[in-house]
Amino acid sequence: MKFTLPDSSKNWTSIIGATIALITLFMIIFLFVISTIFNQGGSYLGIVIYIILPAFLISGLILIPIGMWRKRKILDLGNIDDNSKKLPFIDLNDPKHRNAASIFIVGTVIFLFVSALGSYEAFHYSESVSFCGETCHNIMIPEFTAYQNSPHARVKCVECHVGEGADWYMRSKLSGLRQVYKTIIDDVPKPIATPIQNLRPARDICEKCHWPQKFYSRTIRMQRHYLRNEENSEWDINLEMKVGAKFSAMGLEEGIHWHINPNVKIEFVSTDFSRQEIPWVKYTNIATGEETIFESTENSIDESELSKLEIRRVDCIDCHNRPSHKYNPPELFINTAITAGDISKDIPDIKSVAVEVCQEEYSSTDTALIAIASEINNYYSENYPEFLDSNRILIDKAITSVQNQFSKNIFPEMRVRWDKYPVNIGHIKTNGCFRCHDDNHISESGKVIPKDCNLCHLINSQGNPDNLVKTSIGEGLEFIHPGEDITKDDWGEAFCSDCHEGNGP
Repeated sequence: MKFTLPDSSKNWTSIIGATIALITLFMIIFLFVISTIFNQGGSYLGIVIYIILPAFLISGLILIPIGMWRKRKILDLGNIDDNSKKLPFIDLNDPKHRNAASIFIVGTVIFLFVSALGSYEAFHYSESVSFCGETCHNIMIPEFTAYQNSPHARVKCVECHVGEGADWYMRSKLSGLRQVYKTIIDDVPKPIATPIQNLRPARDICEKCHWPQKFYSRTIRMQRHYLRNEENSEWDINLEMKVGAKFSAMGLEEGIHWHINPNVKIEFVSTDFSRQEIPWVKYTNIATGEETIFESTENSIDESELSKLEIRRVDCIDCHNRPSHKYNPPELFINTAITAGDISKDIPDIKSVAVEVCQEEYSSTDTALIAIASEINNYYSENYPEFLDSNRILIDKAITSVQNQFSKNIFPEMRVRWDKYPVNIGHIKTNGCFRCHDDNHISESGKVIPKDCNLCHLINSQGNPDNLVKTSIGEGLEFIHPGEDITKDDWGEAFCSDCHEGNGP
């Protein structure tokens, strides 16, 4: 029996639409096999399979009924029979209609199956780390690189940025469409401003793993620094961090995580976008109802100003504001490289030279890497030519390490570097804890939010390894600033960031 179709299907529009749909379907199947079985193609192949090709497939399918409708109108114009049927009808006794119905039913089943599979895969693809980090390649390089070197490197982006539930999923996708549009028209701020607004409350996300009722014991933090002198003198400091209470039975009654004690509510107001200026703090004891308001004596605001500002309750992200996207300053990542042995401590002045060359601003990463190699080579050629001649391998290894560390922390194309994103954990490069704990936030009754280092940590040992000053666990030493010419009179009343801001000594 000859295979026939209704006359209305015999038009170029429908034929072109069917051709597009069939070719696209085979391309989707072929590329899907390549990506899943052979694990080839990367993140961009996923965009083609789940976003671009389905759009062509649907467009081709839409052309088929459009062409049939137009052809039917032409046929109706030539039909002078007033009793001709004006609406589409199906007569299964007619082989043409029967064939068309069979193709429609089989095609619909295949389309629904492919759509269901594609929707499922598209959902998971759009939730993948590669989609978040690699799709908008140039824009997301800093965040993706920092994420891969963070403590949360095995946590998917969406687990923190979206979380569970359909409502926040839809919000993130709608926000993502706006971000894609901004990317296409090249309207992306450099660097991207933080904190990001309208994110899901941090407690909904962070506390899935880090819940307040879990006891966080005190921890020992060991830091190794190198001074900027010819010998790259080592200076160690070991801290007992008061993350939680001294005894587990006390729970969150003291320690750094007291701020998230369920029985306590800490609220604050900031007067700048980055939440670095905090003139007003409110403490509420939920159990007793006691309230205390602390106001800055150096940056006060009146009631009318306060009423216009957001009163924000302290949550995880107000202190841990860079949990997965931290850009370390040269002072820190060069210390790390020397400690790891990637940069030899025996190279004279290497700490000072490496930090200085890394803190310069460059137009691109390639320019920076070339400049790093050139400046380090030139420095030792001019100042230590004999050392350079006899230790070329050490110098080359040091240059490679400095370039590698630079590439992980500084991204000139997006103008991303450590001094663009304040880190609120600690108080060295930015005010961090001292935003509130500055001895200047005072209540009407005279209570003060103190600037007392021992509230958060105790120094157990410090100094040069050959002359290390030590004390017992649970006891603290008074801080000694490295450098013979720096005394407590120089730093005692100041904030650390006054000198170390950006990348100070």
